Amino acid sequence: MILDRSYIHGGDVYSRPVRLDFSANVNPFGAPEGVTAAVRAAAEDLSAYPDPCCGPLREKLAALNGAARENVICGNGAAELIYQFAAALQPRNALLPVPSFSDYESALLAAGCKPTFYLLPRESGFLLTEDILAHIRPETDLLLLCSPNNPTGRSVPQALLLAILDRCRETQTWLFLDECFLELTDEDRAFSLADHLQEGDRTFLLRAFTKAYGMAGLRLGWGLCKNRALMEGMCRLVQPWNVSTLAQAAGLAALDCPDWPEKARRLIQAEKPWLSERLTALGFTVLPGDANYLFFSGAPGLYEKLLAQGVLIRNCENYRGLQPGDYRIAVRTRPENEALLRILEEVWHV
Repeated sequence: MILDRSYIHGGDVYSRPVRLDFSANVNPFGAPEGVTAAVRAAAEDLSAYPDPCCGPLREKLAALNGAARENVICGNGAAELIYQFAAALQPRNALLPVPSFSDYESALLAAGCKPTFYLLPRESGFLLTEDILAHIRPETDLLLLCSPNNPTGRSVPQALLLAILDRCRETQTWLFLDECFLELTDEDRAFSLADHLQEGDRTFLLRAFTKAYGMAGLRLGWGLCKNRALMEGMCRLVQPWNVSTLAQAAGLAALDCPDWPEKARRLIQAEKPWLSERLTALGFTVLPGDANYLFFSGAPGLYEKLLAQGVLIRNCENYRGLQPGDYRIAVRTRPENEALLRILEEVWHV
């Protein structure tokens, strides 16, 4: 928990009246009915402790990803695993391209590491390029990437991602790759490193059920890593029973609904260009992105004007490397997107 309202993420619908939440980039259809049913069934017996090893869930995740059970770790949301990874690794010299998810920096600072920031230039659309390879050096303990990146939605091109993996192997640099938005990414840009990992690799892939299966409230993340020492180090740092019985049951049920993310992806691929065109027509600068959200820029003040109407978007000015007037919105269903645009037209005069 946090002690006050210095909250820097999306999805905070508790401290103010919100009728439309475009700040959280989750599946617009919510969770599958099978997940809801599994949670109800698991709630019938809350007196038993959860499985501390998340055995069946890890077995299933491993089988679906061509890995062994010991290569899979589960956590109380992806955020717990970010902090757990940094605490176990204790890097001295971490390279962090920005703008990106703020918890990477927070986790590094909590582990005693002040990162070196690699600024992604606005003029090139915040796209990571081959220039990053020259910055991965033997003294670089860790490189953290998010693809598609949050909040810009830009993916790391497949060829570059493989080159980064090779470079990190050469320099013995750890690569932390956040793939949490991958299942809702445009199909032609949805590329994972899962099939390219080798035993002993200093690479950690982060995933979660949060976005693709609409399970943000249950807190269930998982990671894939073929470095036993790192996995053992992470497990030593976490309390037993960190993944609840309800979350484990929900995860197993979600994996029985493999078409659920694809259903959302079809909707997003139809709605995203439509929404982007209309935002552009209103005078905003919209960044072409590959994820289930849109990053756009305009004049400061839009966040407050929309919030007064009960609409929550992500104000991105507190991201390192961004500025007032930068925003992010989820791509949702047509009725919701139309409602957002109607309110935008009412409150925003360009």
